[in-house]
Amino acid sequence: MRGFVLLVLAAVIAISPAEAKDGGTVVGYVAAFKGLDREMQQRGLDRYTQLDLAFVNPTPSADVVAPGGLACAPAVEGRSDVMVSDAQLRALVAQAHRSGAKVIASLGGAVVPPCGGDWAQLLQPKTRSKLVANLVDMVDRYGLDGLDIDLEGELMMRIDSAGDYTPFVHALATALHARSKVLTAATGSYPGGMVPDASLPDFDLIGIMSYDQVGPTWGPAGGEHSTYAQALADLTLWIRKGVPANRLALGVPYYGRGFGSYRQGWSLQDIVSEFGEAQLNADVVGQRCGGCSYITYNGLPTLERKGELAGAWGAGVMVWEVGQDVEDGRAIRHLVRAYERGRSDARRRH
Repeated sequence: MRGFVLLVLAAVIAISPAEAKDGGTVVGYVAAFKGLDREMQQRGLDRYTQLDLAFVNPTPSADVVAPGGLACAPAVEGRSDVMVSDAQLRALVAQAHRSGAKVIASLGGAVVPPCGGDWAQLLQPKTRSKLVANLVDMVDRYGLDGLDIDLEGELMMRIDSAGDYTPFVHALATALHARSKVLTAATGSYPGGMVPDASLPDFDLIGIMSYDQVGPTWGPAGGEHSTYAQALADLTLWIRKGVPANRLALGVPYYGRGFGSYRQGWSLQDIVSEFGEAQLNADVVGQRCGGCSYITYNGLPTLERKGELAGAWGAGVMVWEVGQDVEDGRAIRHLVRAYERGRSDARRRH
């Protein structure tokens, strides 16, 4: 494995930028559906350069803003009658801007809530212009810094097959860039889950979701869900597609996946609370094997290695999600320090 890593690293360095852009990019998704007020109290929010509000969806009539707040951005998990309010969104923007961070509204998500319309229909030519105008109006109304597109898997492929994904991206990018706003995307790195190549030039940043390699019904039995080798391979794939490294952000998880007798979802804070501080130095609770009970996650050493990797290659880092950090904000502190080390080492080499 070490030989493979060195070969890939040498190949990518040859096509990477000589030096990362000043400042770097540290993206954190804010899970509004878990309670936006709670998420905003998470320690370490000031370490992020961009906060992505997850998630905003248009209604079936393409409305995005409603009286008092957003039309379809659930603020309580599993409910469609409590939306992110005008006051909450303005508070998030003000808090982030005070620390010099951008606030981006992330569109879609892996599961569209019941209040959301069918993206495949809304992105057809007859409704696309209205939706783009409504999204841009939301950006203007709340002083947002741009939008993030997180349409995934079968839905994204269906939209692209109909010829509607790239025209939507291009129209949205044109409108946002005219206002000096940004357009970003989240993407998988597997066939059927990747942002279409034709749309890549319109995005200012591509966030690589380098996690969930195993799950309840997929992946190798006993496998890890977010390995360092996966991060290395994912960065390599997107750079070789021609995306400059400084327009990429390597996604890292603040959560673990449980198998066997363990429940499916675990935040880093859950792991510390249940199994103790020492577990932050490991990547597994139990033993990884087919049929075994275990939790696979990224402990602090792995998060640091990934942060250094992204920094050394001139990419950013992206976190899902800020509220799953340890209560004292330890993960983001370790991640950012490692990221800055990687960037510093890259500058010295060049």
